[in-house]
Amino acid sequence: RGLGDVYKRQAIRYAKAILSLATDNQKAEAVQADMALIGQSIANNASLENALKSPVVKLLEKAAVLDALFPSVSSESKSLFTTLVSNKRVNILGQIATQYGILYDQVNNKENAFVTTAIPMTSELEEKVMAKLKTLTTKEVTLHKSVDANILGGFVLRVGDLQYDASVSNQLNTLKRKFIIN
Repeated sequence: RGLGDVYKRQAIRYAKAILSLATDNQKAEAVQADMALIGQSIANNASLENALKSPVVKLLEKAAVLDALFPSVSSESKSLFTTLVSNKRVNILGQIATQYGILYDQVNNKENAFVTTAIPMTSELEEKVMAKLKTLTTKEVTLHKSVDANILGGFVLRVGDLQYDASVSNQLNTLKRKFIIN
């Protein structure tokens, strides 16, 4: 087991604790918004991530940075910052935010689906994708769209561990394999 596994387990424990506290205080949705903002901010800002993980940056400076960057987060999120500083675990804040989102979605019967198309989706294609999603999951789905010209046409849909590949490039590769085998 690597250090990444240890950090992930720690992140899951903190995420469960903050979700429990937020649920008790009827603030789970507000904390979800906080965690999405925090996770995105850390993922999109290498300087912030490096500062939080740096052993050189003092804990009080890390706390000050978090307070300055996220002044309007809920009291539950602020208490998470305080707890992480006192336990010297600020370095895993981004992972905690990710794990919170996963746990929050599980508790609320929500799931994220990712669809990739060769060109921006038409409403007709979106209807087909949503129809396919209904066969793959019973959860409430949030659809995240991206464009990748390399798939040539059709779509690639990912929900949890499942992937449905209805792309032209996949169909061409399947045809190519049949010709090579025969």
